[in-house]
Amino acid sequence: MLSTARSTGSSTDVCVIGAGVAGLSAAHHLISAGLRVTVLEAADRAGGRMATDEVDGFLLDRGPQLLNTSYPELLRTPGLDDLQLRPFSPAVLVRAAGRGYRVGDPRGALAAARAPLGSPLDKARLRAALHRLADTPVERLLERPETTAAEALASRGFAPRAVEGYLRPLLSALLCDPWLTTSSRCADLVLRAFALGRTCLPAGGAEALPRQLAGALPEGSLRLGTRAVAASTNAVLTEEKEELPCRAVVVATGARAAAELLPGLRVPDFHAVTVVHHAAPTAPLREAALVLDADRRGPVSHSLPASLVDPSRAPAGRTLVTSVLLGAAAVPDPDDDAVRAHLAELYGTSTAGWRLLAVHHDPEAVPAMPAPHDLRRPVRILQGLYVCGDHRDTSTVQGAMLSGRRAAQRLLRDVGLHPGSRTEPLAA
Repeated sequence: MLSTARSTGSSTDVCVIGAGVAGLSAAHHLISAGLRVTVLEAADRAGGRMATDEVDGFLLDRGPQLLNTSYPELLRTPGLDDLQLRPFSPAVLVRAAGRGYRVGDPRGALAAARAPLGSPLDKARLRAALHRLADTPVERLLERPETTAAEALASRGFAPRAVEGYLRPLLSALLCDPWLTTSSRCADLVLRAFALGRTCLPAGGAEALPRQLAGALPEGSLRLGTRAVAASTNAVLTEEKEELPCRAVVVATGARAAAELLPGLRVPDFHAVTVVHHAAPTAPLREAALVLDADRRGPVSHSLPASLVDPSRAPAGRTLVTSVLLGAAAVPDPDDDAVRAHLAELYGTSTAGWRLLAVHHDPEAVPAMPAPHDLRRPVRILQGLYVCGDHRDTSTVQGAMLSGRRAAQRLLRDVGLHPGSRTEPLAA
């Protein structure tokens, strides 16, 4: 037991430290198995990096999270029955050599794209490769030799124009890794999800997902504004010197905070991300597409007319444009001429009337996954002490939720309970 000034004597089976999607996912799986759970969150809101701010009627995500309808954890996690997903349509608009090219959903209109995908034969090969990837079981993907994502793209028989004009900018956007140093196995999983489902945003902002998970918890089980400073197998000590006894503890914070609670836990490198939001008087596109820059001629990695994907993100008659810049250095002035000129080129329209709404720079936005990367890092530290988060699986929303479920399942096995999983479809 931790030594503290006072103990509440409160009755709970498991303390979960952190109310991001990993911690909330773990909590729901534990509650579904009949355990009493208390979730501690240092901030005044749940959600971790999946945060959304409201500015002048616009809903602005602080992070670059994109979801996919193929994510299994969206179906397996209790509490998400009312989650609404807004898909991109078409999937991608690639800007190359001064022109825009629409690339539809991988199982649909890919063949309609012209350059930069190369010849009709190149497009047919790419379409077939994505179909095979979508149909390949995860276990077989994990058996492939591991290298970097960049090296894998160059060695798998894709036409060079398809790689440089589509796959490289797409993976850079999905992984938030401009140089594609990510493990090829992680990249395969992310590209498989893209090929299998539809890229989308949660309706009402990224925060809608953790907000629904938090709202579905039993009353009184979520404690906001409560920072944990120490954890053991049977208690948590808070910053206010309050001791919370329990049967087990799940640390579900970010990697750096987890290492402070669990000395010896490895802290990964990170990919820095800057998210820039503009209000546009008119929509720069007719379709809700993810805009990629194949030429890499400016600071913007990718952009999207967010309110065309999800109309709730902007007031009536206005358009929200969300853009992502990748790199370790903070941009001194994201609304400078270089950013505006690049967005004008990507969208093929003037950005002079666009108003900067907000800029969010996070130097530790996405845990890096360089090769070799353990896709199933241990979630059990000791019996009674567990850890989860996007730093334990893949650096995606799917990976964070999966690690939460893995931690919950291991804990349940340790206490002799059998975990269950939901099988009914997600309401979308």
